[in-house]
Formats: sequence, C-alpha cells, structure tokens
Amino acid sequence: MRKRKVVEQLKASFGQVKREGFQFDLIERYFLNKENSDSFQVLSDKTCHDIDFEELFMFLDRTSSKVGQQYLYNHLRVIPNALVSIDQKEHLVERLTTDIDLRIKTQLLLKKLDKGDAYYIASLFQEEHQKPPRWFFLVYLLSAAGLLSLLMLPLYPQLFLVFLGVMLLNMGIHYWNKKNLYRYVGSIPQLLQLNSIAQHLFKEELFQPIDPELPIAIRMINQVRNRMSFFRLEARIQGDAEAVLWGILELLKITFLLEPLLLFGVLKRLDSKRKEIERVFRFVGEVDLLISIASLRKGVAMYCLPEIGDSEFSAKKVYHPLIPNCVPNSIAVSDKSVLLTGSNMSGKTTFIRAIGINVITGLTINTCFAEAISIPRLRIHSAIRISDDLMNDKSYYFEEVLTIKEMIDSSSLGSPCLFLLDELFKGTNTIERISAGKAVLSKLSKNGNRVFVSTHDLELTEMLTDEYDLYHFSEVVIDRKVDFDYRLKKGKLTSRNAIRILQVNDYPSDLIDEAMDISKKMDDNALVKTL
Repeated sequence: MRKRKVVEQLKASFGQVKREGFQFDLIERYFLNKENSDSFQVLSDKTCHDIDFEELFMFLDRTSSKVGQQYLYNHLRVIPNALVSIDQKEHLVERLTTDIDLRIKTQLLLKKLDKGDAYYIASLFQEEHQKPPRWFFLVYLLSAAGLLSLLMLPLYPQLFLVFLGVMLLNMGIHYWNKKNLYRYVGSIPQLLQLNSIAQHLFKEELFQPIDPELPIAIRMINQVRNRMSFFRLEARIQGDAEAVLWGILELLKITFLLEPLLLFGVLKRLDSKRKEIERVFRFVGEVDLLISIASLRKGVAMYCLPEIGDSEFSAKKVYHPLIPNCVPNSIAVSDKSVLLTGSNMSGKTTFIRAIGINVITGLTINTCFAEAISIPRLRIHSAIRISDDLMNDKSYYFEEVLTIKEMIDSSSLGSPCLFLLDELFKGTNTIERISAGKAVLSKLSKNGNRVFVSTHDLELTEMLTDEYDLYHFSEVVIDRKVDFDYRLKKGKLTSRNAIRILQVNDYPSDLIDEAMDISKKMDDNALVKTL
C-alpha cells in the first residue's frame, strides 16, 4: 500500500515544482569541492547573486535524490567546453518523458538516496579521510589482549583484574573513536545504497551508454561491502534505539575494539577507490538529472532546445521563468550588443536577467524558456546588483569600479563573453558617468563580446549607435494611472514620463511646473549644442 502511494505521488509530482526546503550549504558541497578547471566557465558567486541563482535552482530542481540534487547544482554552475553526447541525452530525456513505467521504476530507486545523509557521500571521494594516530598499533595489541584475557578467564580467574584493566583502556579508546565514527556513520551506509542503486540502474539497457565501464567501478566498491555493512548496522541501531541489542554490541565492540579497527580499515580501502566512488556518483546523478530535465520541460508553458552557433544571438518569445505570466519578448542581433532604455519598473533589468538565465540553461541543460533561441557559446559576467562593502570600507562606486575592471580584463582573453550590466556607474555624477560609461561599453563590445546593458542616460544612445542596437521599454500615463506593457521595442526611448508620474502621485503643482520648465530648458540647451 505504501509503495502504491509513493508511485501516485511520483506521477502527480512530475512537472511540478518541489515543495520542500533547500539546504544550500549541503547542496553546494559537491560543487565547492569539485575540480572544474577544465570547464568552459564556472559561474561566479557574483553572477549567481545577480540572476537569483538559488531561486532559479529551486525552480529547475526536479530531482528525486540528494545525489542528483548536488549533481544538478554543479551542472548548472559549470558550463562545459562542449555539449557532449547531446543527442544521446535528448534521447534519454524523451524516453523518460514518454515511458512512465520506466521513469517511476527509476525514481523509486533514486528516492532511496533522498535522506540527508546522502549529501555526505561526495565527501568520501572529495575530502581527506580521518587518519589513525601514531599510537594506533596499540589498538591491535589491546584488541588481542581483550580476546586472550577473555578466553583465559575461565581457566585463570586471577586474570580478571587484567581483563578489567584492558576493558577500561579499551573503553577509553572506544569512546575516543566515537567522534570519528559519527563522521562516517551516515555517508558510508549511503555509499552502499548508492552502489546498489547504480547496479540496478545499469541493468536497464537505456542507461548503459552513460558509462559503459561502470560495472568495473561497482565491483571495486563491492570489495569493501562486507566491512561497510557494519556502519549500516550501526546507523540502523542508533535510529531504532534498540537498547538491549545496542548494549550487547557495545560491550563486544569495546572488548575487541571493533569500531576503530573497522573504521580505519574501511577508510584505508575507500581512499584507494575515490575515482570509482565518484564514477558511480556521477552515473546516478546523471540519471536523476535527465529525469529532472524531463519533469522541468513537462511543467513549463513553453520551452525550446537552443541552437548554439558562433555569432547569431536571437530569441523568439523569450521569457523569465521565475516570473508568473511573464510577458515574452523577441530580439535579434547579429554582431552588435544591446543598449536598453526605459523607466524604472518597465522591464529592463528583468529582460537582462532573462537573457542571462536562458544562456546558462541553454549551455548547461540544453533547455531555454522561449519559442526559439539561437546563442553563441559565451562566458557570462554580470554587474546587476552592486552594494557598499562597508566592512571593508568600500563605497558603492568603488565596488562597481572593481567589478567592471574584472569585466574589462575578461573581455580581451580570447573567448567571447556575455556582459550583463544594469545602470553603469550610477554611483557618480552625470558627466563622468556618461563619459566613463561610453568608453567602458565601447571597450567591452570588442573582440566578439556581447553586452546587454540598461541605462537612463539617453545621451549614450547617440554615442553608441555604431556598436549597439537600441531597444527600449516604455509605459503609458493615462489620467492617474501608470500602465506598463513590458514589451521590448526597437529603437531608443523618446518619451519621458518621470515627471508625469510625480504628478499623478499628487506632488505639489508648483514643484511639477518648475520641474517641467527646467526639463524643457535643458532639452533646448542640448539641442542648441548639437546644432
């Protein structure tokens, strides 16, 4: 009955966003400890903050296991050098979408790794294991002494004091070792579960091309299975609190120092099998990832597979996946960057984030939130959210200067980049902001780079027409209501409604008149200067 209920829940949840808590400190452990230097790009914390990566991950994550969840997190933050075996992966996603029985059978296996302890499996191949102390040879001697004194006790009762002394020493070592044991009492049983699940998954012919040599790794880990089973028993007893059985086993373990002997013996063997453990971890993670992608695509209103080329950047009805009923927009640029104008809340920053998110998901999980999209392979850098770093005595402007400097350095490294910027240098005065902004944006757009930038400085639209395609968002002020249509429009912004918005919000009439008069004079002066 319970299995039937789980099956129904799995069927109902396919295509749905998870309704559970996300422990990002555990989810990101695999990513933080993984060597990703051979990748195309590892997304920086800054870029992740700018695009609301954690919220995006919570929307994208449809995995069934903690292993799959960690694997997906790493997959989304690491852009690969090439889309490896994309046709094979798409075939698997298609099968997992249409073959409900296969998908449910696979998810039932994966859900066995849904306990929190499974987050620590990666530590067995990523982190240094606990090393035995130099005096560990005494453990072997005391273990043998405990056995001999116990065996000789019926023949020589006077050895009782010796046995008692050995027991006291063994008890001290036994409880000293508890802190070491607790570090692995969760991860090692989960490794046994992982290996068993991988073995069952590999029996499905569909999954075998993911890693044809996986059985070798499974067999290598199975060589330590019997010794590792002790940790599974330990975890189960502690969980069930079976006091009597626990007491008997505890006496046996103290007498013969079983825990430290087994623990450090297993760790020594696991240390030589790191590559095999990681291989099995990746295989199970990949299977869960593919089901997650299938579920994601099932649950969104519109998605497409990206066309990844060399230079074309176009999107038809692209939208931001985290915004309910988001208005889709289309854009097509050949070899230019994009300069966006428009008032606050009109949709500029949301559109820039939507572009960044779709490039990331297109290059990582081959899924974009659009009707059609074509993107080049680009490294992504952003300067959308910048704040004062008061702890290190850095102002907003100085933080922005450092961020933009990193972008300039990256812009000439050879590989094209995508730069996402919102309101460049808004921490300084108008003349210097426009001057520095123009110079920076011209510099960033060279060498095949693409820039998506928003600005309130309409002067930049005149200065950058040769390097940037101009687009804008606008609003309509009717009577006392401001309406935004969130539609991307070609060309620069021609209307100015900021003062009108003050007016409809009951600012004093004399203030409005003065603002209108100053605005007109400034426009007239600008016109005279251009003539």
